[in-house]
Amino acid sequence: MAMDIDSALGIHPRMLALRARRAEVLARNIANADTPQYKARDVDFSRVLDEARSGLSLTVTHPAHLGAGGGPTGIPLAYRVPMQPALDGNTVEPQVERAAFLDNALRYHASLRFLDGKVKSILTALRGE
Repeated sequence: MAMDIDSALGIHPRMLALRARRAEVLARNIANADTPQYKARDVDFSRVLDEARSGLSLTVTHPAHLGAGGGPTGIPLAYRVPMQPALDGNTVEPQVERAAFLDNALRYHASLRFLDGKVKSILTALRGE
């Protein structure tokens, strides 16, 4: 019985790409906390989940092609609605951004640890231990 690597690793490689993209977006928000008219953004998780549930995918016609939405640029972003908007039009709330960044980093680390365990399990099985 053959198993491909994608089914063995599950959703975690996609989650790493999603978490890496979110870290970039959150870092950009934090860096622009004092920029007038800057609008804070975040990953649109509801849209990501809807796309995952719909099962939409592109057909890969060549081994060098990337799968649909597999790259970090295909991850949808939404504007963050501030709890208390600033007078200069900036919607970045540094405390919210830092908390989101920390939460995202912890989840990224958890996915890495899970993948590490999966890879070690696969290697153990291949060695016949």
